[in-house]
Amino acid sequence: MDIDDILREVDPTFHAIPQEKRDLQELTRAWIAERCAPELLPWPANGLFERIDDNIKRQIEKVEEMTGDMDPKTNFALIVIQTELERYRYLVRSYLRARIAKIDRHTLHYLSTDDLRSRLSEMELAYATHHQALLHNHYLSSFLSSFPANLQNLNDASAGISMIETPDLESAVFIRVLKNTLVQGRGVDTDDAVESDESDIMILRWADAKPLVEAGSAELV
Repeated sequence: MDIDDILREVDPTFHAIPQEKRDLQELTRAWIAERCAPELLPWPANGLFERIDDNIKRQIEKVEEMTGDMDPKTNFALIVIQTELERYRYLVRSYLRARIAKIDRHTLHYLSTDDLRSRLSEMELAYATHHQALLHNHYLSSFLSSFPANLQNLNDASAGISMIETPDLESAVFIRVLKNTLVQGRGVDTDDAVESDESDIMILRWADAKPLVEAGSAELV
């Protein structure tokens, strides 16, 4: 079950909302979630960004067509369209920057397994691969080349200790409960489970919140 299914249950008229408005709502939720989660979340696989890109292009074309018209009504409509266009651009830029920052911080981690690589878009995967290659070559030319060959790897896991830095899944996040559910959390002294109601706001470790978010029972705020 995804977020659209949850919204459909809460509001049966959800699909009466125009596609462009639903895409904006979904983009906003994805942006908030990406900024709040300590790890990289999966890239939207439902064609969201393709539709957003097409919509931005249509709005730019409309702005270009309306520019130069001296009719006050047209000018006001132009201001509204430009404001909406800037909102789209801000959300997309901020969302992508949040993802790139996580990729830069833990590049080797996100390239280490197929499951983690699948979270990246094609362009992000190409960026991460090239970024890591440049970084490794820089380290080799700076100091790694003077080390023995068996000490030149950046992803060594000998003696059961991995050199790859990973995101902190124990960091705290806020979630909004989307439907009545049992929320289980781990504390410092004891673990606990709480029956939560729809719209409740809770704080807990990301490792405990992640299953709820993935199941569509809660969203990050």
